[in-house]
Amino acid sequence: MLNIEKKKEGSKLELVLAGRLDTTTAPELEKELKASLDGVDELVFDMASLEYISSAGLRVLLSAQKIMNKQGTMKVLHVNETIMEIFEVTGFSDILVIE
Repeated sequence: MLNIEKKKEGSKLELVLAGRLDTTTAPELEKELKASLDGVDELVFDMASLEYISSAGLRVLLSAQKIMNKQGTMKVLHVNETIMEIFEVTGFSDILVIE
């Protein structure tokens, strides 16, 4: 299960993710992003409560990064050890801005 909390201030969008971002829940996040990214020039993912991310979840992050490369910036915050390890193994730590 994935919980997505949306916080929008002007052209900044913050998505707080909690739970598991996997094959089952990735389409939900993808849909949310497609509906929300118009006019956004700063996208922030808060992953403090994210327990797991699969390749499907990574794909959604990558497509969000590609969109934001054209229209602004994207940051990933509060990544735990488990998810950071996945980012490092997959090379995503080189692609994403992680703070």
